[in-house]
Amino acid sequence: MKQPRAWQRMLSGRRLDLLDPTPMDIEVEDIAHGLAFVARWNGQTRGEFAYSVAEHSLLVEEIFARANPGIAARWRLAALLHDAPEYVIGDMISPVKAAIGPTYGELDARLMAAVHLRFGLPAALPVPIKREIKKADAVSAWLEAVQIAGFSEAEANRLFHRPDPVLARGLTIRLRPPAEVRADYTARHHALLAAITA
Repeated sequence: MKQPRAWQRMLSGRRLDLLDPTPMDIEVEDIAHGLAFVARWNGQTRGEFAYSVAEHSLLVEEIFARANPGIAARWRLAALLHDAPEYVIGDMISPVKAAIGPTYGELDARLMAAVHLRFGLPAALPVPIKREIKKADAVSAWLEAVQIAGFSEAEANRLFHRPDPVLARGLTIRLRPPAEVRADYTARHHALLAAITA
């Protein structure tokens, strides 16, 4: 019996095997393109454009840096890439992930390890770094929930916990055309890689 196809062709020409991803089949341009067209909150946000995972990732990296002044550029890169697997598997909301079970997490982990290795990061991040990225992700989720996803502050506080006002100060959710976000994500990735290798 013929096995179902488990690879996806990327715009770069790479073929990424989702069941056995290799770092050599990963390009930042493919990640940036995919994430710029993947909507967070299943698209249930206010505005003329979807709020993309790429825009969210840029915000998480900024929050992570605010929370960890002077942190090494490699860990800022890890924060930028924290949702990178979603360029091929999409952004599933938490209730869907829970319904699917551990299979989703295993697929995500394999893809994330390949992404990390491709850009010179450890396959598995150190626990303290992963924890800090998760905190920044939660701050972003609270801001998104209140600013564009229709949640009251009280509801967002219950689900995502009110962030430290210092971390959230002046941060406004931006809804932009995908091509613009894609360009900014790619540029930020290149800047962080340059800072790592400098």
